[in-house]
Amino acid sequence: MYRYDDLDRQMLTDRSNEFRHQAARRLSGEITEDQFKPLRLMNGLYLQLHAYMLRVAIPFGTLSTAQLRRLAWVATTYDKGYGHFTTRTNVQLHWIKLRDAPDILDALAEVGLHAIQTSGNCIRNVTADPYAGATADEVDDPRVWAEAIREWSTVHPEFSYLPRKFKIAVTAAEKDRAAIRSYDIGLHLRRTRDGELSFEVMAGGGQGRTPYLAKTIREHLPASRLLSYLDAILRVYNRAGRRDNIHKARIKILVNSLGVEEFARQVEAEWAQIEAAEVDLPDTELARIRAAFQPQVFDPQPAVSPVFEAAKAADPEFARFARRNVHPHKVPGYAILDISLKAPGETPGDASSAQMETVADLADAYSQGEVRVNYTQNLVLPHVKLADVPAVYARLKEARLATANIDLITDIIACPGLDYCTLANARAIPVAQAIAKRFADPERAEAIGELGIKISGCINACGHHHLGAIGILGVDKKGEEYYQLSLGGSAGADAELARILGPAMSGQSIPDAIETLVETYLAHRQDGERFLDTVRRTGLQPFKEAVYAVAD
Repeated sequence: MYRYDDLDRQMLTDRSNEFRHQAARRLSGEITEDQFKPLRLMNGLYLQLHAYMLRVAIPFGTLSTAQLRRLAWVATTYDKGYGHFTTRTNVQLHWIKLRDAPDILDALAEVGLHAIQTSGNCIRNVTADPYAGATADEVDDPRVWAEAIREWSTVHPEFSYLPRKFKIAVTAAEKDRAAIRSYDIGLHLRRTRDGELSFEVMAGGGQGRTPYLAKTIREHLPASRLLSYLDAILRVYNRAGRRDNIHKARIKILVNSLGVEEFARQVEAEWAQIEAAEVDLPDTELARIRAAFQPQVFDPQPAVSPVFEAAKAADPEFARFARRNVHPHKVPGYAILDISLKAPGETPGDASSAQMETVADLADAYSQGEVRVNYTQNLVLPHVKLADVPAVYARLKEARLATANIDLITDIIACPGLDYCTLANARAIPVAQAIAKRFADPERAEAIGELGIKISGCINACGHHHLGAIGILGVDKKGEEYYQLSLGGSAGADAELARILGPAMSGQSIPDAIETLVETYLAHRQDGERFLDTVRRTGLQPFKEAVYAVAD
């Protein structure tokens, strides 16, 4: 995995020292909160309902065990003993005291972690496929390119004050596990017939009050020209993006208002003026980055593990875990193992300090010291021998991390909502917990099959409700928390925005409404269809009729 060099570490140390002086001036009253706000936001520090929240960047979702242990230590020392993993593969600490923030940044910098550009109108944390480097269906390791983008974009002088925040995601597999069409720029790496690496470049995706899926503006971009092409996109956006209205400032609005053809034309014209040598990655630099992501050395293993197969035969719970949470690896005899942070009754995406320590221990012992963060708010051990999976499962079970529900109805994405966030209209966590409790029977959840529920506490859509097979949006009705249902969304290669089902309803009605949606789906399901497939085949009407016959 990538290791930060002396230049990176020095930059983080200097940045932390700068913030220490800024925080001291705020604490002494030398500057007001309004004056301090842009300074703290550029260092990932938010002021939420009850305390400051620190958002820590996890570039392309990859963590070393030293970094994960440091996050656990910070959560224990300065927070309430847990962290919240987000839909952008960051981790948030929700109970930070301002006086402690500089010490926290110092501690994070020691292991190459930081909060730079996790807020503000800049290029945010670059995300990638959480199975990168481990899955057989990728044409290249997308983290190589995500790291190149990170180095190019960090404190970029031209793109530090964009019209609005900007997000980029990269995948190199046909199965989209990075939700690239929901990003300002989505990059899909493929090989041409000649074997050359080439990007399909998509622009203008985003959720929030005006959701759009990104549209392709270039089918084939030579990979060697990636940075100059991104530079051209950002220049067009920086010049033409709206700054007079925060709700119309994202690039998705610009792409939609110009039309994708005109936007692409302007990007191409801008790109033609950029000298490749000034922006694009030299071969020597690409080789340096690629060397940091060289394939791990894997001990030869039998493709079929007698230990793994015997454990499945002996323990039905383990067999279910193997079906839901264990996935094929590019190397025979190995597996990719998903760790669900969605145990019944828990907050989706939360991990206690003790759980983070357990995952770090398991990664050191069984996954070559590497952990991934998935945008679905789960963790991943990317390189586990099949023969070791039973031992890993046993440790996860002890730590309440062995829930076998990946992609099932209880694998719910949810933002922190009104329990923490000043922007939220309604709580998301209790709704997610109530649904998970209703469908806690693992056999029933498996019988229902793949069903992605996503919950946002406000229109900003941090819970990706627009992309849920069932999306739930918290809204305010005269000071009361209500929830609007939508159906048919997807974040994958078949990406589609969910459509509103009907009027909002009270939070108490939501579990019953979900129950009704599930029963309606099962009544209409054909040939083992997923919930999403049935909704797309039948349309919303049968679901609408069923829900609003019983909802208040």
